[in-house]
Amino acid sequence: MAGSTTKSVHDIFESMEYGPASSNTSTAQSWLESHSHALGLFINGAFVCPSDRQACNVTDASGQRLCSTVCAADEDVSLSASSSLTGFKAWSELSCYQRAKVFQSFGSGLQRHSQCLAELCEMVQSPSSVSALVRLVQYYSGWAQLRDVHVSGWTPQGVVAVAVSDDCSLYSLLLKVLPALAVGNAVIVIPGCGTALPALLIGSLFHEAGLPAGTLNVVTGKDLSLGIKVAQNPKINCFTYCGNKKEGEMLSRETAGWGVPVSLSLSANAVCPFIIFESADIDSAVDGVIETAFKKKKEWQWVLCVQESVWESVVARLKVRMAGMKCLPLLAESDRHIVEAAVQEAQQQGANVVQPCPPPSSLSLYPPTVLCGVAPSCPCVVAPPPGPLLPMLSFRTAGEGLTIGNHSPHGQAASVWTEDLTLALESAKSLSVGTVWVNSHSVFDPSLCLSGVKESGNCTDGGQEGLFQFLRPSLSPPLPRSRPLSVDYVKFGSAASRPPIPGGAETAGPARAPRSYLQLVGGRQCKSDSGSSIAILAPDGSVLAYCPDGGRKDVRNAVEAAIKVQPGWKKRSPVSRSQALYSLAASIDLRKRDMAVSLQAQTGLSLEEAEREVELSISRLCDWAAHSDKVGGGVQSLPQSGSALSLPEPHGVVGVVLPDRWTLLSLVSLLGASLAAGNAVVMVPSEKHPLPALDFIQVLQSSDIPEGVVSIITGGRDQLTQAMANHSVIQAIWYWGSQEGCQYLQYTCCNPLKSLWLHCEEQGGAEGKGEGRDWALSHPSLLEEMWRQATHWKSVWIPTA
Repeated sequence: MAGSTTKSVHDIFESMEYGPASSNTSTAQSWLESHSHALGLFINGAFVCPSDRQACNVTDASGQRLCSTVCAADEDVSLSASSSLTGFKAWSELSCYQRAKVFQSFGSGLQRHSQCLAELCEMVQSPSSVSALVRLVQYYSGWAQLRDVHVSGWTPQGVVAVAVSDDCSLYSLLLKVLPALAVGNAVIVIPGCGTALPALLIGSLFHEAGLPAGTLNVVTGKDLSLGIKVAQNPKINCFTYCGNKKEGEMLSRETAGWGVPVSLSLSANAVCPFIIFESADIDSAVDGVIETAFKKKKEWQWVLCVQESVWESVVARLKVRMAGMKCLPLLAESDRHIVEAAVQEAQQQGANVVQPCPPPSSLSLYPPTVLCGVAPSCPCVVAPPPGPLLPMLSFRTAGEGLTIGNHSPHGQAASVWTEDLTLALESAKSLSVGTVWVNSHSVFDPSLCLSGVKESGNCTDGGQEGLFQFLRPSLSPPLPRSRPLSVDYVKFGSAASRPPIPGGAETAGPARAPRSYLQLVGGRQCKSDSGSSIAILAPDGSVLAYCPDGGRKDVRNAVEAAIKVQPGWKKRSPVSRSQALYSLAASIDLRKRDMAVSLQAQTGLSLEEAEREVELSISRLCDWAAHSDKVGGGVQSLPQSGSALSLPEPHGVVGVVLPDRWTLLSLVSLLGASLAAGNAVVMVPSEKHPLPALDFIQVLQSSDIPEGVVSIITGGRDQLTQAMANHSVIQAIWYWGSQEGCQYLQYTCCNPLKSLWLHCEEQGGAEGKGEGRDWALSHPSLLEEMWRQATHWKSVWIPTA
């Protein structure tokens, strides 16, 4: 062409001149400019920018404004929920293949826009590996394809709300969003400041991939109050949160009584032990410490535990590796005073400070710091301050090291370093955490679950197990939506708030004619600590017998006995637990006529119906006996070298408040699930029909179940529920009862955190009317639901290279 200045390839190679400079505008900046640096809410497959809404500015590390996001109002929440309900209907009607195809298309789009996504994450100081996100999409694409094959008998929850805190990564957000979508739910995302921009991009990419409009909505706001508004919307069926303890506790309390199940992953700022045994490769262990403890942005706080015999060697190598390290930025200048105060307090308690250089004058920087020789009770160990600080403790024996590792109230993860495989596996088994890395750290894969223990969460993310928090058995009714009642959380369960017993049956001493039963606490039959009794009434109102009126001290004594024997019961082989359950079923079989007569006298059933319930109870116990040695986890295949174990673990001590229907069958069903998993159980029988449970005590004591593993405490349901909710050792509570009781547990069991399984009998058919659980059904999904409620999952990483 005439006048053309385009050079040929030959001319370029001859001159070797530089080509024209590329534009300095990044793909992320171009995307923000295409939206005029003002991003709206992503609702119903499009960006929505209401004109009368407040805006929230998103800034980079230097404080420069990147763009603004809309703060959603009540109308936007309602619109989003309605849109999600429509999207759920369209998404759930698609076949598994069609949903998987959308996931595959989204994965391709994610790879095409990988640079834009990575830049957005860097801008908001929440870096995420795009390759890890693509792997996450590919993994759950497979589960979208296989849902009906591997999780048959389960149905999606419906509309799921996912909220994350400001300090959570995009990976943590998608680890909840993708499995919820894969099994057929619609999702409303409430991102934090660090994930708002990437989440909005993800929403638009998913829509471009063919996701039905409304199936994935993203609503943004200033703080967690938006998440609370979403959870309180009646169209929401499930709410899950990932973030810090403080916000999780507030969320649980503000949503109590709304009838929406809330699951928490409180991984942010969790304290994790990094344990170096004397048999470790010290050089590799020290390299691992430097990598994980002094990253620019870390989600967890680490505490270094070193065996005394290699203490000097580890300290010397740390000094060498830290020499020349640069100062690291703090999240805020105000953190500088907190960090310096923590260092000064540790020095006053005898700690030695290791730093590569003195702290600079700039308040936004601080050098990597190791506090050597601090005590386990030091504040910097219990609650490490934000910043590049690493407390370092010593221990003498392996057992002492594991005790220190379990000292934290958190239970997120641990890193164990040793060349002794037996010690590594025993340590992984003994540490009360959800993930254990052997001779490695901070390795993740979607096929392995992340399950918090103790104060680190009450749900499981990742792996096949992560699907089930977004599913429910098709035959199990959901928790009905409701509005909060006026509940006095201080007086709940007290004697003043307790309703009167029908017929004036409460008494301070036993009657002359009716029999006085004893409860089972810590393996022995006894009266209540208060010495008072309650009358057991027949259907016609006459007094059948008397039972103890148990209280807080009885629960305390039962838990004290349980924590002594539960570790031994857990360590028993599954075969041994199975045989113990078979012996319990055989003991019922020997007394089935007496059990049937007791059921008939208490509940008014015909003798034939009572005998049928006893037979079903024997069969159900045999089901659990057969099940206990059939599910043992397994080895996961990983894209990187090495192996990983996925293991079911018992909660520890489980509190169970039994329903008024199917009193014997419900008791053995829940007891069998708990015992088969390795838990100890504190059970509260039906306040209305306690007689079958009291007769069951005789059967229990003639079986092979160890004393103290099971306690049965009779009395006021609210009073005993209150006692279990406030006991820090009880890790899980299964509750069948009133709406007030469900609301109280949701409000109270966020501190200390417990796993809850709640059922409102008032709205679920307590008298056989309505849609309450049919305990006579033995569908595999119902049994699997009980099993999953009785366990949490532990992942153990073992590298080979």
